[in-house]
Amino acid sequence: MTISPFPASERVGPAFSVDGMLRARNKTRQAIADIAARIRPGMVEEDAVRLAKQTLVDAGMALSWHPTRVRFGANTLKSMRQPSEPGVVLGEHDIYFLDIAPRLDAWEGDGGKTYTVGDDAGQARCARDAQALFHDVRGVWLRDRLTGQALYAYADRQARAMGWELNFDLPGHRVSDFPHAAIHTGSLADLDIAPSEMRWILEIHLLDPQRRFGAFFEDMLLDDAHYG
Repeated sequence: MTISPFPASERVGPAFSVDGMLRARNKTRQAIADIAARIRPGMVEEDAVRLAKQTLVDAGMALSWHPTRVRFGANTLKSMRQPSEPGVVLGEHDIYFLDIAPRLDAWEGDGGKTYTVGDDAGQARCARDAQALFHDVRGVWLRDRLTGQALYAYADRQARAMGWELNFDLPGHRVSDFPHAAIHTGSLADLDIAPSEMRWILEIHLLDPQRRFGAFFEDMLLDDAHYG
């Protein structure tokens, strides 16, 4: 019997492939860019969700292992399991984010990013800070190999220093060959070991303390070679 070198929280299924996971991740990031390129002020959020789903289908990816999400304006404050307020229209000076989790063949992708339109400086800073904090935390993970719990405690401190609040309702999660939930369903923020590469999604959701908007960024924990 072969004994897995990984703890139960990090095991994978029989179809797991490094190349497959990277292909799914890279196609997910490209899909995010393709969707965002077609979103314009005046669009209704529900139409943007339909656009996102069609973009994934056109890219040859299965729609999702969790719902395809686009959040406009005040809906960017909501946690992922909270439904959006219906009928929200993207304004001329506004913020939005994407959160998609397509499958490519046997492998799960998952990615999210925030964009702004117009020239609202606070929204633009929040969007930049969400991505910057993701890479800050990822850098600490690479250097210090902290536990998932310690990584999110660090993220919380850094978010507050930036003037934002970190939403712990988006605490990171496993990713794998589909379905990872058959292997492990716990969050990264609860993980009491140092997470391994290519097995975890780091989620950063920043909230404006005045509750006007939020910003989101997520990607797989990977080393610097995977980021331009």
